[in-house]
Amino acid sequence: MDSGMDWHWARAALDWQIELGADEAIGETPVDRFAHEVEAQAARAVSAAPAGGRGAPPPIPVADAGPDPVVVAQEAAAAASTLDELRAAIGAYEHCALKRGARNLVFSDGAPDARVMIVGEAPGRDEDLQGRPFVGRAGQLLDRMLAPLGLSRAENVYITNVLPWRPPQNRDPRPDEIAMMKPFLARHIALVDPDLLVIMGNISCDALLGRRGITRLRGTWAEAEGRPAMPMFHPAYLLRQPQMKREAWADMLAIGAKLRALG
Repeated sequence: MDSGMDWHWARAALDWQIELGADEAIGETPVDRFAHEVEAQAARAVSAAPAGGRGAPPPIPVADAGPDPVVVAQEAAAAASTLDELRAAIGAYEHCALKRGARNLVFSDGAPDARVMIVGEAPGRDEDLQGRPFVGRAGQLLDRMLAPLGLSRAENVYITNVLPWRPPQNRDPRPDEIAMMKPFLARHIALVDPDLLVIMGNISCDALLGRRGITRLRGTWAEAEGRPAMPMFHPAYLLRQPQMKREAWADMLAIGAKLRALG
């Protein structure tokens, strides 16, 4: 925006965008405005320094970076002794900017005493609107995948996501966003205490296994948070690539066999 624009012109432009239906102001890349201001102050200080190099530029104020968001998340997650307390702790967490652009906190769905816990990636539009994970077309496909094994979110499956808030325009979560929400996810898994985990998609594999490459990882048992974990294609991917449903069915059969083996 032109820095010379007067206030009334800017307000009229904003009202016009609202009339067109714009409800978010999000760029393609994040802008660190504090860093830009520090650079601008440094440039002004250099230009104001006496000729010949005499004297020193005035000190540039540096704002306190504040607490480490990951440490804050670890402390908040550790203090939660129930799922309700964990949900409240996530809702009170202010360090993840995604919260400010989401309509709802998407915490979980399913049976809290489930043997199987599914960890997805992040909410989409339908999930953001309803405040529940896997409720769109991908969620309907997931329900159909579970049913032949006698599994359902109503009885013996619990579902959550790595991120509880929808990223703008469904973009992939950034590493810092994953890092600050991982302590909550780890505590979530500990409180539910399932027999095994189903890790759906690359973002979930990154958070729980520290690796990506779902095509290579799927179908092979791993360990995450101290329990068996099966990486799988995300149902949203299967909707785009239906020829991969055969591999997904093989993974579901492996999950059924593991549950029987675990008793």
